[in-house]
Amino acid sequence: QVQLVESGGGLVQPGGSLRLSCVASGTIFSINAMGWYRRAPGKQRELVAAITSGGSTNYADSVKGRFTISRDNAKITVYLQMNSLKPEDTAVYYCNAELRQRSYSPHSNYWGQGTQVTVSS
Repeated sequence: QVQLVESGGGLVQPGGSLRLSCVASGTIFSINAMGWYRRAPGKQRELVAAITSGGSTNYADSVKGRFTISRDNAKITVYLQMNSLKPEDTAVYYCNAELRQRSYSPHSNYWGQGTQVTVSS
């Protein structure tokens, strides 16, 4: 089994910052990409940012210049530094990992349970 556990969400005022963390554990042979998605009330889940094992990153246009994704491969952890937060960033943020549990396993997607981020004054 594989578990992804997020932390770092909470309530913050507009213009503030938060740092999300996601730790992967369990039977893991290799991880390809890790990323963060979010689902705002009444909206579909969307990609926020992703990072490959080689360090290449991809961001949603709405967060470019404000959010930074990074990963620590040794700790099997991905981070999302969120600065200049806006009310429209309010959502449940989910960690995602595309990984193989064994050398002969296909790549599969795994999800965390989500962490709430609320941006409000």
